[in-house]
Amino acid sequence: MSTIPTSNPANSLLKLTNQLCFPFYAISRQLTKAYQPLLQELGLTYPQYLVFLLLWEYGRLTVKELGEKLLLDSGTLTPLLKRMEQKQWLSRCRAPHDERLVVVELLPAGRALEAQARCIPTQMLEKLHMSPAQAGALRAQLIHLLAQLA
Repeated sequence: MSTIPTSNPANSLLKLTNQLCFPFYAISRQLTKAYQPLLQELGLTYPQYLVFLLLWEYGRLTVKELGEKLLLDSGTLTPLLKRMEQKQWLSRCRAPHDERLVVVELLPAGRALEAQARCIPTQMLEKLHMSPAQAGALRAQLIHLLAQLA
């Protein structure tokens, strides 16, 4: 098998190095990997951390609201929430005004993790060698791109 690239100019659009998608894919994987040791200290996975970020911000949300904010469907979110509930980090219950809605709320153990997680954003900026302003500018560009794709 040859590892020498072909020089066919018609194939230039199909080169991996010319794709916008690959750096996003690779960065996503590497960024998640960079979070792992920080989250491991708290006993969290990256998806659990994302759920906590929202619950620490809003206090309580429906499964539907969590899914919309995380861009996840309930089939992906429900098993994650069940595992978090088993660890007594959060509770899930039906909304009294609408039985179709499941409300997710932090329990004391989940709320306590917030104080331990406060250093994670700063530690990540240090790992990335970025200032808060640089991170904010990059985040704004990424949010704009995400909105274009939605």
